[in-house]
Amino acid sequence: MYFAALLARTEDGWEASDTELDDVETLSDLTDLARDASPDEDTVLVFIEQEDAWFGIVRVDGEDDPRIFVSDATAAARSSYGEILLTDELLGREPGAEDTIAALEELVGLDGSEDDDPDTAPDNDTDTDTDDGFDADAVPAGPLGDTRILADLGLPEAELLMLRTDALAEIADALGAAEVLETVR
Repeated sequence: MYFAALLARTEDGWEASDTELDDVETLSDLTDLARDASPDEDTVLVFIEQEDAWFGIVRVDGEDDPRIFVSDATAAARSSYGEILLTDELLGREPGAEDTIAALEELVGLDGSEDDDPDTAPDNDTDTDTDDGFDADAVPAGPLGDTRILADLGLPEAELLMLRTDALAEIADALGAAEVLETVR
């Protein structure tokens, strides 16, 4: 089960809203959604949580590039929303590198088949690619991203790294936004 919410910091405090991610396909879409939540270009946090598996935070400050933290990159890579947060840049890859590798493999026939004999291609059910296109071996285990994403808002890096279950509630509590987050949960 997934939970997604936006927390926008205003001069009156935090405002929360739940959000649907059905139409969000890229980090750019998610960033636009966050910016729309704060017309005054205040700080907006996007929380995404898969119950007891992983959580992610995207922080958008005005027109600055989004900052991302994922609690468990390997678990996120197996998630339908992991592809949004686990960008090439966050994973330390060249943008489009996987597309280039796939194109080269197809060009030189590394799948073991002849161009005129597609029925002899091996069954690749045992590979490590997930349905989201991630190679599980290429995603580092554990936390990934900006561990200081919330440090200036009251949650030090060390505490963020220790969070496990019910992490979003603990984060909201540290930010003084527990009550507003609870209204959308």
